[in-house]
Amino acid sequence: MTRRGSLAVVGIGPGSPEQLTPAARDALAGAEVVIGYAAYLALVAPLLDGKEQVAGSMTRETERARDAIARGRAGARVALVSSGDPGVYGMASLVLEMLRDEGWQRGEAPDVSVVPGVTALGSCAALAGAPLGHDFCAISLSDLLTPWEVIARRLEAAGAADFVVGLYNPASTRRRRPLAEAHAILSRHRAPSTPVAVVSDAYRPGERVVVTTLERLLDEEIGMTTTVIVGSSRTFAFEGLLVTPRGYAGKYGREGAGLAEERR
Repeated sequence: MTRRGSLAVVGIGPGSPEQLTPAARDALAGAEVVIGYAAYLALVAPLLDGKEQVAGSMTRETERARDAIARGRAGARVALVSSGDPGVYGMASLVLEMLRDEGWQRGEAPDVSVVPGVTALGSCAALAGAPLGHDFCAISLSDLLTPWEVIARRLEAAGAADFVVGLYNPASTRRRRPLAEAHAILSRHRAPSTPVAVVSDAYRPGERVVVTTLERLLDEEIGMTTTVIVGSSRTFAFEGLLVTPRGYAGKYGREGAGLAEERR
């Protein structure tokens, strides 16, 4: 009888062992085959001894998802790793989309699970203080899969609505224009002094956290391992940290803010 396979799409968080969830550790421990982008497999290498590792390159996401599904259907226990959270700009949506196209149904092989991880935005926000204390949104500036016109429309809407804006994939060596255009769009809606956090390689070697202003954002070193967090009109900088108030102090007074939090 053929053994029933499984496929876990696992979020490994920002990269350090301390940020890997217990559920993610268990999923990796239970896997026979671990598939992922080579740089991500390297981040969890100490947990993969004795397992078959299938390392791929950037832009080969579809191939990795297809291989993971096929191995799971064939009876293997597979973990497909994704940085951050697999459901946030990660591999989970691709896997589930492919399963839908293949006609997969619950109860069929492989057993599928999505194991959450600490998002890039969440980890970068923690290093920068508390910039996500009130309403926020995330927008990827990569126009490889999304037309720039769509991205620009979303930036305009987020800027007009006064969201804190987390910018994923802000720039690469060759792709600099989207960040410059995003800066121009948000600058139409925010003061030049708006606080901004620029976080690179969060919880990895070379980690860098800079608190600057919207006016000076383009002066910073920004690449593919950087997440940019642009504050709202209420965000303030304090001792090198960004804070976006939730509003407790104004509504309840500072003494009642703790009670309001407990009731939430």
